[in-house]
Parts: sequence; C-alpha cells; structure tokens
Amino acid sequence: MFKKAFFLLFFLFNLITILYLISPTPQLLDMTNAARSDEPGDTIQLKNVSAYYTNLSRTEVINFYKANYSGLFRIILNHPPEKAKTIIRDTTQSYYLEEFILPLKESLFINGFEWENDVFTKPEKRVQNKLIYKGKEYKTKITLKTFPTSLPRRLLTLFSVEIGLVTIFFMYKKFLKK
Repeated sequence: MFKKAFFLLFFLFNLITILYLISPTPQLLDMTNAARSDEPGDTIQLKNVSAYYTNLSRTEVINFYKANYSGLFRIILNHPPEKAKTIIRDTTQSYYLEEFILPLKESLFINGFEWENDVFTKPEKRVQNKLIYKGKEYKTKITLKTFPTSLPRRLLTLFSVEIGLVTIFFMYKKFLKK
C-alpha cells in the first residue's frame, strides 16, 4: 500500500513539474512610458539584452516587471550593482540590479542606472552622466538581460536531480541497516 501511494505521488509530482517546465516563459513586454534604446550593445549586439530610457522610479520599474513577468515559484533577488559588469557587460553603469528567477526555466536581470543617484560618482560630478537619448533627458536607463534554458536542459536537470535524490535515499537507507 505504501509503495503504491509513493509511486502515485511520484508520478503526480513529475506530471505537474513537467507541465510547469514545458509551459512557456512570460513574454518580455516593452516598458510603458519608456523609449527603447537602439544604441550599440542595447539591441542585437549582445544576446538577450534590451534597454530602455525612462523617468520611472526603481519601484515603478520593478512593479512593472512584477506585474508582467510572473510565473509559478518566481523568486526575486537583489544583487549588488557592481555585479552588473559581469552579468551584462563590463561597461554597464548600475545603481541597482535585481533578478527574477523562474526556477529551472529562466532568469531575468533588471539593471537600473539613475544618474542622479550614482553611488560610484561624486555628487558634484554626476551631471556628466546625465542620460540624454535622442535629444531628450531621462532619469533612468534600464537594461534587461535574460538567461533562458532549453526544454531538453530543463528536463535533464529535473531527472538528474531526481536520480540523485533517489540514489542518496537508497544509500542512506542501506547505511542505516548496518
């Protein structure tokens, strides 16, 4: 009886997890109240990167992506801004860097640079970092980078973890018998 219940739960868990893994990731929408950048490095030059100029605050930007980039088990992490140079590109200016993770599926990094709040530039020199795009001044530049995974990789990861856990379980069970 216990074995049947275990296998039924195992089957249901795998079915639900596979349905989650094959479901599409959210479509990245263009930011509202923002100008999409066509500058070098913000379009096709870097894979999975896009950028926007906007006057929205950090809270408004993050809330936009919370509303439009959601998924089951979504995790949001706040990273130090200097990490943007290794994740996006080495010339990226940053004031904040947040990551939205859809476990086993995709990560979205949201890098925001607010020239007036640049912690890496002295206050009296910040004006030299003023964001002007196509003749209009903006307070913030948002750079997005996604790290998607393919469906075969998602499934391989799931089954590898399961095999590892089952192996550990049986090794532990064998160890306890001694």
